Amino acid sequence: MSAADGWAPQRDPRLPEIDRLRGLVMILMALDHMRDFFDADALRFSPTDLDRTYPFLFLTRFVTHFCAPTFALLAGAGAWFYGARGRSPGTLSLFLATRGLWLILLDVVAISPVWGGPGHVELGTLWAIGCGLVSLSLLSRLPARAVLVVGAAIILGHDLLDGVRSADLGVFGPLWRLLHEKGPLPFGIAGDVLYPALPWIGVVALGFGLGPLLQADPARRDPILRRVGLAALAAFLLLRATQIYGDPHPWATQRDGLLTLLSFLNVTKYPPSALYLLLTLGVAALALPALERLRGAAARVLAVFGRTPLLFYVSHLYLGVAAALALAAAQGYSFADISVFLRSQQPPADFGVGLAGAYAAWVAAVAALYPVCRWFAGVKRRRPDLWWLSYL
Repeated sequence: MSAADGWAPQRDPRLPEIDRLRGLVMILMALDHMRDFFDADALRFSPTDLDRTYPFLFLTRFVTHFCAPTFALLAGAGAWFYGARGRSPGTLSLFLATRGLWLILLDVVAISPVWGGPGHVELGTLWAIGCGLVSLSLLSRLPARAVLVVGAAIILGHDLLDGVRSADLGVFGPLWRLLHEKGPLPFGIAGDVLYPALPWIGVVALGFGLGPLLQADPARRDPILRRVGLAALAAFLLLRATQIYGDPHPWATQRDGLLTLLSFLNVTKYPPSALYLLLTLGVAALALPALERLRGAAARVLAVFGRTPLLFYVSHLYLGVAAALALAAAQGYSFADISVFLRSQQPPADFGVGLAGAYAAWVAAVAALYPVCRWFAGVKRRRPDLWWLSYL
């Protein structure tokens, strides 16, 4: 990595503001998952279904839209930081390929059972980021600005492919379902592709390409990030208002002004449309300079979670599931009852604890995992000689 790749001068790749932003989105992500586990409305209907949702539920879901794109972007930036510490191109490529494959394996083996049960594969966030890192193992041989252009082109242009359907591609159809079309897994495998990989590869590549800028001095970096963030949000507003491009689901006037606003904000995540990514990544670009100035306990807490994202991600899912099952048992429901509710998507009225209870579970889960993550962050800081910690 040379200075010509980016915006010198460079700083230590361990940037606290990056950790804080990653920690913030991890905490928000936990809110969405606790809603899934504790609010039975998650079984009954989508929180973005404007015919059935209500504003607080919609906004609870909407705020968590910023998590996956920001996490994927920072995964790409982290890949650039890893290479910037003096690794050879070959070493960087090998690390990215193996870490990407590790994340895909973890998604299949450890995360899928949470959402689909044993024997059911749900290709989600870790799958998408893993595919991005595997792609970066090749793209990282290019200059960072070239990777930036590739990432931006995928993000802004992949909606042009919305009309391509796997059913029309013959033997290539299964591959297309992995890349750009949400739906059942190919080849008869039980499960679903929740996060088609192509747009997420673009987000990870964009993060890698932005690595030199993110590592630059804040006095030079932050004004650029603010301009980029505002430009992304302006592009979102223009394209969404005119509906000429960028999202397959148009907004429409609803029965009142608030619901019309929610319809305007209701952009597509599966796969993430260009407008979804302009909105979420634009906010992330604005958030990073603000978090660089954050101090005190809030900064420390966010940094702890941001330095241990994979541990927090896996742990909070299993903690949430265990707590939700314990609650259901306390309410008198058996595992067989819960299985019926999951299949029918019609739980009884007293099942769960509602959205307020989901918020309480979120706070409790984050508080319970903080000491664990703080301990593990200390281990990673004290033991840089343990190479395998780079995969966690």
